[in-house]
Amino acid sequence: MAKGGKKGGGAKGKKVTLKMAKNAVRVTTDGHRRLDLSNMGIATFPKCLLKLPGLNELDLSRNQLKKLPDFIGDLVSLRWMDLHSNQLDAIPETLSQLVALSHLNLSNNRLTSAGLPPSLGNLSHLQSLNLGMNRLDTLPPTMVGLCSLQELGLFDNLFPSLPEFIKVLPSIIRLNTKRNPLSYDQGDSGATRGEGGLEEGVYLAKEGSLCGSCLESCKKERRWMLEGRRDREGDAEGRGVPYSGLITPNSVAQANQEQWR
Repeated sequence: MAKGGKKGGGAKGKKVTLKMAKNAVRVTTDGHRRLDLSNMGIATFPKCLLKLPGLNELDLSRNQLKKLPDFIGDLVSLRWMDLHSNQLDAIPETLSQLVALSHLNLSNNRLTSAGLPPSLGNLSHLQSLNLGMNRLDTLPPTMVGLCSLQELGLFDNLFPSLPEFIKVLPSIIRLNTKRNPLSYDQGDSGATRGEGGLEEGVYLAKEGSLCGSCLESCKKERRWMLEGRRDREGDAEGRGVPYSGLITPNSVAQANQEQWR
């Protein structure tokens, strides 16, 4: 490198100042203080947010965040947080300190099961959790402690089977497991809870109940789904930013907001 050249390796992206953040805060119709920093090219979580008292809603979706800082646990007034469409591969333990959090969107990141801390199960007021479009194949068993959880998005992941604790979550109403390599006896669908428990939107049957040709068709569809997912992941890696600007549930996209917020 020539003398005077810039050093590489540091996080690039737009820097958020305290003045900028203060000017962007809005009060919602229900009286919550909301900060929308979505789609701004932010690569580092803004530490200046610690100086914003009483912040209730935070939108950092569609940015370039690769890591969440430990001090995120100090934003104790947060009730709603949207981090979809970033590049996160792990969640810090301190996130569990956000005990008032009721809505959390982590979809369309790079999360693996190893990146989900057991303390996630301490968020007892969480009502909506979106983990869709990640690289998860299991969930921490401690998530059975999410006693207020009503909506859970697990679509477009790598789950070969669903965690048993999901069946006993007392408040769950909506479950989206579409496009996972689930075993055929668990199905690949969305579900809602009726009087008899979670009711799938399709008819389910065990492999032994299917004729040979039907079973082969199901297996072909499963292989097609898995190959398509690998192709999408390869494309995303090549672009650098995964699914930039994609409309996902529980995002700022108004078309789907009512379904997942």
